[in-house]
Amino acid sequence: MTDKNIDRLKLNSVSKKLPKHLHKFIVRQPYEEYTAQNHAVWRYVMKLNIDFLPKVAHDNYLTGVSETGISIDSIPEMEGINRILKDIGWAAVSVDGFIPPNAFMEFQAYNVLVIASDMRTIDHITYTPAPDIIHESAGHAPLIANPEYAEYLRRFGEIGSKAISSAKDYEMYEAVRIVSILKENPNAKEKDINEAVSYLNYLQNNMGELSEMAQIRNLHWWTVEYGLIGDIENPKIYGAGLLSSIGESKECLNKEIKKRIYSIEAANVNFDITKPQPQLFVTTSFAKLNYVLEKFANSMALRKGGLTGVKKLIASKAIGTIQLSTGIQISGVFTNVINVEDEVVYFQTTGKSALASSNRELIGHGTNYHSEGFGSPVGKLEGINLAIEDMSPKDLEAYDIYEGKNTSLLFEGGLLVEGKIITGKRNLRGKIILISFENCTVSYKSQILFKPEWGAYDMAIGKEIVSAYSGPASSDSFDDIFQVSSNKTQKINYSDSELELHSLYQKVRILRESKTSDLALLETVFIDLKSNHSNDWLLPLEIYELIENQECELKEKVFEYLSNLKSNKYFEKLISDGLKLILKESTIV
Repeated sequence: MTDKNIDRLKLNSVSKKLPKHLHKFIVRQPYEEYTAQNHAVWRYVMKLNIDFLPKVAHDNYLTGVSETGISIDSIPEMEGINRILKDIGWAAVSVDGFIPPNAFMEFQAYNVLVIASDMRTIDHITYTPAPDIIHESAGHAPLIANPEYAEYLRRFGEIGSKAISSAKDYEMYEAVRIVSILKENPNAKEKDINEAVSYLNYLQNNMGELSEMAQIRNLHWWTVEYGLIGDIENPKIYGAGLLSSIGESKECLNKEIKKRIYSIEAANVNFDITKPQPQLFVTTSFAKLNYVLEKFANSMALRKGGLTGVKKLIASKAIGTIQLSTGIQISGVFTNVINVEDEVVYFQTTGKSALASSNRELIGHGTNYHSEGFGSPVGKLEGINLAIEDMSPKDLEAYDIYEGKNTSLLFEGGLLVEGKIITGKRNLRGKIILISFENCTVSYKSQILFKPEWGAYDMAIGKEIVSAYSGPASSDSFDDIFQVSSNKTQKINYSDSELELHSLYQKVRILRESKTSDLALLETVFIDLKSNHSNDWLLPLEIYELIENQECELKEKVFEYLSNLKSNKYFEKLISDGLKLILKESTIV
């Protein structure tokens, strides 16, 4: 998506701070494509939620719905949500279904809530495997009004976006995305759904050792999506997946669903997005969530660096960054590391690479200059206890490290750099972070790593790798950090009969919004409904709600019709719940 298109989306002061590489995921909310039936599904789910969830959800849920401007009667417009979220320091953007986990987390790090613009169909009214606007706006948004929880989300995004993925993680993301798209599309072929689910199950059973991203996604799932809070014997719901599912929000509190005390062990517990969860984790407080998050972060390459961190980046086959002890940052696709006794002595990227300091690209050291990769030694010089980064100008001169000098630098571990020093760079604290050579040869034993004919050689300075993480140090260095999936959410092709049904929903919706109950029109709609759309259960509920407090023959006919529909086991609970709510509201009025 171009910046011109982004401007037309009316982003608020928060979302305008998003880096450009995230813009490609933002889409315009297709509000005009929501059918009247879509709005009725939203209304049914929200009315049941508002009636039931205050009894079982976190205390902030109901006030959060009000504070974030979530409408009960119709699907909310993104612009309206944004206007209200801005007051609590957040924003929302519309996206097409699932987006890559690192991208999702990065949005969150910028206080931006990602909202899938699709709306679940009536066939998946109680639960959908696909992210939709009910899940995102009615599930996630209300709890953001709680400052402690909002900070947890932001901090989670900040840390999670740096988690290193494995090559299999992207396969898993695409497989989940495809399954969610197919399952939510009523036009999808059963054969295609079964094949997609089968492949997803195969991946889930053959992931091998969990990557950092797989682990942090587990933490996200068992907290942000499916978390419970409070007393383990009588917990409350705060996870958006539960808050947005009128089926699971009730089922999850049953004794049959195992409840476990939330801890860092949840990082190793996988989940199946296509099924109800057999277990849930209960945190004592939102503060506990932050404690576990920080504990997990301490185990990540982000904070540990070293050989393990570089190996994780190599395995990911994606753009990542290492930071040396001087603060210099090297970003690219890491392909090789030489180590001696588990200590890194040399690392190598292949393809476009960039150097940065304090997350800002070093002038002259972007991907155009380092278009074929970057490699450098790490560590101290052989026989010299003082690292180059800690040397004073006199020390540097004493060890033949100064401009114009032909020098030979032998590093611990046996890596040798020979050439003429032409320049150097220092950071704001005065530490030397980069030395450039001409006529330079870099070798390790009999292996030549850099030849003089390749041009100037830039050597990063640092005695150790202190951090390794996913993505670039400077977001301006690379254009294609994330890929937008080629598997797009499929637009539903409605039949003529379905379009006629939607027109009936629209007639009833107009009456409700105008606060009128034209009995003659409702009678006509009801007759058409019975004759041509006998499997629809929600529209007769909508009609009954409009006339429940009136004494009329139509009311009795609709009630009898609904009672007969309840013979269908799938409809029975949906209709019963709807009727109970209508009668309860009528009594209150």
